[in-house]
Formats: sequence, structure tokens, C-alpha cells
Amino acid sequence: MPFDDPPAREPGVPNHASLAILTWGVLGVVAVLGSAIVRLLPIALEPLRDGSLGAMHAVAYVASIVVMGYSEGYRAFHRQYSPRVVARGLALAGSKNWAFVAAAPLFCMSLFHATKRRLLAAWIVLAMVVVLVILVKMLPQPWRGVIDAGVVVGLGIGTVSILWYFVGALRGSAPPVSADLPDEPAG
Repeated sequence: MPFDDPPAREPGVPNHASLAILTWGVLGVVAVLGSAIVRLLPIALEPLRDGSLGAMHAVAYVASIVVMGYSEGYRAFHRQYSPRVVARGLALAGSKNWAFVAAAPLFCMSLFHATKRRLLAAWIVLAMVVVLVILVKMLPQPWRGVIDAGVVVGLGIGTVSILWYFVGALRGSAPPVSADLPDEPAG
């Protein structure tokens, strides 16, 4: 009959508004990471193109990729940060607080409305990244390229990981971490 209730949704499958909020938050974070990858990739490839890698530099280049791929890409992003970005996006998806929705990428990055511990960790990591970016910019090639190659691989793994958890969430699979929300409701 035309006035019957609509069929129930599968658990975890968002409606259109929730999907838009989730997508804005998660893909906003992906855009930030993608922008960093696009900026750093030419610098990371420069020592390969100009032939400035000696044997020691080549070993350091490969080591940077392996170490950063594992520590930044897998351990930091895939196991912790990426699922939390999506978990926070899912938590925000039903929100009526339009200020939070407008700042969804920042919310997903845990830069506000998180537990005290998560806020502290997020802001410390952000400050450390800013300091490291400034310091690495001071390095000459090929050392800057060596470090940036590892960073690009780590960020690439992290970006793919966020998209992996995002697709999983769209299919009804909850990320395996807490959203680390404070006790009070988000709106």
C-alpha cells in the first residue's frame, strides 16, 4: 500500500544525507593526503631522474620506502588512523549539527570533539608533521628525495587504507576501532 512504512534499511547502511556527510568527511581527509602526495612525489622522484643517488643514497631510498611504508602506512595509518577517520565519519553521519558537518574532514581527523587523549594525540601529531615538513624542506637533494619517497609511500598506503575502510563502511562493515568521541553528544 502507498502509505506503508518504507522498507527497513540494512543495519549500517546510511541514508542519502548521512552518506553525503560521511563522504564529505572521509573524502576531505583523502583530499588532504592526496594533495600532499601530489606535492611530494616530484621531489621524491627527482634523485631518480637526475641520477644523483649514489650507492649509499640508493640503500637509504629503499630503506626509507620500506620503513615508512610499514611504520607510517601500515602501523599508523592502516591499523589506527584510517579506521578511526571512517569511524568518526560514521558517527557524524547522522548529526544535525551543521557546524560539525561543515568541518567534517577536521572532525574525522579528530581535531575537535574527541576524547581528551585523542585530541592531544591529534594535535601533537599535527604539530610534529608541521615541524618535520619544515626541517625536511631544508635538506638538500638527494636526502630530501630519500625521505619524501618514504613519506609518499606511507601516505599512499594510508590513503588507500582510508578508502578501503570507507568502502567497507558503505557495505555495512564497522571499522575495528572506536571513534573516540567525548561523552557528550555531537548534536
